[in-house]
Amino acid sequence: MTPEERGEKAASLKKSGTANCCQSVLLSYADVLPMDEEALRRIGAGFAVGMGSMEATCGALVAAGIVAGHRTATRQEAVSLARETLERFRAKCGATICKDLKGRDTGRVLCECPECCRNAVLAAEECAGNRQNPQ
Repeated sequence: MTPEERGEKAASLKKSGTANCCQSVLLSYADVLPMDEEALRRIGAGFAVGMGSMEATCGALVAAGIVAGHRTATRQEAVSLARETLERFRAKCGATICKDLKGRDTGRVLCECPECCRNAVLAAEECAGNRQNPQ
């Protein structure tokens, strides 16, 4: 699956209302992550709406961090890849915290949820570059 197809899958899942942002990104990687879709849904369930209050990191970005952990061999590599992904996501979306993305305090939406899901996947894929992909 191309990065664009994976990003579209994540955005479509979110638009459908069948998954939160974190679940949408995780499910877009269901073909390469070592869990079934129900397990991915359970893992991502608590990361909706910026961990339930809009005060925390976007759930789509959390999922990209989980994928980074799967893609790498060491904790240090995972942290490095997650940090790169976060910066790329911020450049694409304008923020990383749910309330800021949704404009809760400003009234200015920076990035809608389906686009956050798409951008999390694209950022993860861009940062993975030549790193070994999940088996």
